[in-house]
Amino acid sequence: MAEELRVGPLVAGKGQKVSGLLPVPGLEFQIPVTLVNGVKNGKRVAVTGGIHGAEYPGIEAACRLAAALNPASVAGSMVVVHVANPPAFFGRSIYVGPLDGKNLNRVFPGSPEGTASDRIAHVLFTNVITGSDYYVDLHGGDMVEKLIPFTILYGEGDPKVVETSKAMAAAYGIPYAVASSSAGGTYGTAARAGIPSILAEAGGMGVLDEESVQLHLEGLENLLRFTGSIGAGVKISTKGAKDRPVIFLGSFPWLRSDTRGILYLTVDVGDSVKKGQHVGVIKDYFGHVLRELEAPETGIVLFRVTSPATNPTDPILAVGAE
Repeated sequence: MAEELRVGPLVAGKGQKVSGLLPVPGLEFQIPVTLVNGVKNGKRVAVTGGIHGAEYPGIEAACRLAAALNPASVAGSMVVVHVANPPAFFGRSIYVGPLDGKNLNRVFPGSPEGTASDRIAHVLFTNVITGSDYYVDLHGGDMVEKLIPFTILYGEGDPKVVETSKAMAAAYGIPYAVASSSAGGTYGTAARAGIPSILAEAGGMGVLDEESVQLHLEGLENLLRFTGSIGAGVKISTKGAKDRPVIFLGSFPWLRSDTRGILYLTVDVGDSVKKGQHVGVIKDYFGHVLRELEAPETGIVLFRVTSPATNPTDPILAVGAE
């Protein structure tokens, strides 16, 4: 392991912890980052919070993780991004960034010549994710989403990367893990670059709730033991990390709206559904049914939107297929 840990202009020598701001070329804002360069040799782990700016438990977990880590107790190094998307965070923006209307988690690895989201993705991928041995992206349901905790991993490509990513999801320990082939996301782009990765979801609906924060912190504590980054005596969660059985699901089909209207769902997160099962309707202002909605696959409802307002292409729910 190198004696120095470098991320953009930030440098942490061996045994040092450094916090600062990572510039995004061409933009006025900067990204808050903490570097922890442990006293012992080991792997490099990257953690990001706030790719979506209104998913608050993941952001708070990243902030607390950065504050809790002590280089004297860390083997290897860690790079923690507190809020990866400051414009979306301060703009209280759902799904997309307010500067360009793009979903940051669809444009990785980004571009230095693109719009704001492209540039953020490029800075994060080249400075934070690249060079890491493991990567964890902290999420939750957005302001209009309710979910049960689950992790996502990229299910294609190098079998060794897939298997290590599955082991990471098992170590994180939240109830469900699902494989996805979605392009442009953090975890998928990292996996295609040979970096085992997971995206962890807990919390939602614009609420900073302590239970979800602790769930993320327990998962991170378990994961950092799995990677050898911390020992059994190191505590990050106030509740203490727990090993939980994880149910692995095979795919992650989404149901999206194809019209504008008022959404009425008849299923909730955690419900089991059958492919083609009636799950709700979209109506107009006058109560006329515009669309009958059916489950896209047999499995468990992992998330659903809570807002009755829906537009074409808006997500409605997603199923972890069995």
